Amino acid sequence: MLFFTFAIYWILILLETMKHRATIPLFIPEMACPHRCVFCNQHSITGQMAAPTIAEVKQTIEKYLVTLKGIPHVEAGFFGGSFTGIPLAQQLAYLKVVEPYINEGKIHSIRLSTRPDYIDVEILDMLKQHHVTTIELGAQSLDDEVLQLSGRGHTAKDVAIASAMIIHYGFDLGLQMMIGLPGDTAEKSLNTAKQIVALGAHNTRIYPTLVVKDTELAQMWQAGKYRALTIDEAVDATVEPYLVFERAGVEIVRVGLHPAEGFLNGEDLLAGPFHVSFRELVLTKIFERSFQSLIKNSRSKNITIHVPASAINYAVGYKSNNRKMLEEKFENVNFRIMKEI
Repeated sequence: MLFFTFAIYWILILLETMKHRATIPLFIPEMACPHRCVFCNQHSITGQMAAPTIAEVKQTIEKYLVTLKGIPHVEAGFFGGSFTGIPLAQQLAYLKVVEPYINEGKIHSIRLSTRPDYIDVEILDMLKQHHVTTIELGAQSLDDEVLQLSGRGHTAKDVAIASAMIIHYGFDLGLQMMIGLPGDTAEKSLNTAKQIVALGAHNTRIYPTLVVKDTELAQMWQAGKYRALTIDEAVDATVEPYLVFERAGVEIVRVGLHPAEGFLNGEDLLAGPFHVSFRELVLTKIFERSFQSLIKNSRSKNITIHVPASAINYAVGYKSNNRKMLEEKFENVNFRIMKEI
């Protein structure tokens, strides 16, 4: 019997972090952005057309707080648009809605997403005074050709400058990236991940590019000028950036887009690697690659793999794919729960 202990520490750290934190999502789609990225249709992605009123923001917060009791750290997150590009008075109004909950200890911080070219000293001063702790920039890529082909309207240098300012002011920096953009390659995506680490990001998100209706990318796809990644290609292209972030201690907040209703029923999604369990597919692939070296070097007919409970689903694999792979080599395959580390 081969005794094989497979403890992947970064998975445990990730899952443990998720248990102790929660974010209340507050979406403000397309309120400020003057650029229309080729892939962007904010209504399809966020599931709502108009920006929320102050009353609606408060209602959303109240609804989420009911379900988040017992979570040690709760934050409010303004997503979906370029928060720091909207009028200053409206930024302040949104932030002040959250302040009473912070004073009562029900919410502990605020995070927001914006563009790198919507960061300056005045904005950072204001955000610092109103409980914002994390600023996420939609970098998407740090390759200038990919940025240009994607219609981002900024350069990799703009991302670097904004990132340095955010860190200098003491905020946690988030840098979001996408794989499969026009002109992108697996090598360029990996290089973007490495640059995100080098810029000092505290957290990141990895999104596969999807072809959504009513976008320029949809026109490119229909004209045969863009080919969307398959699920397998997207997973393979995500594995190495994922590992780069984990090895560097960069928190991976999300992998894959949120399952908006338009994606689930097929109304808005035309093509691309959308999957409700995209992160699980990536982690399954990471375990699979580790197991392949085990298969290559083992002469035993039996194997017992000891895995922490929080990682067992990924070790067994999506739809038990890793178990099935191991069963092709070993007569007996056993997964055992080991003590959490």
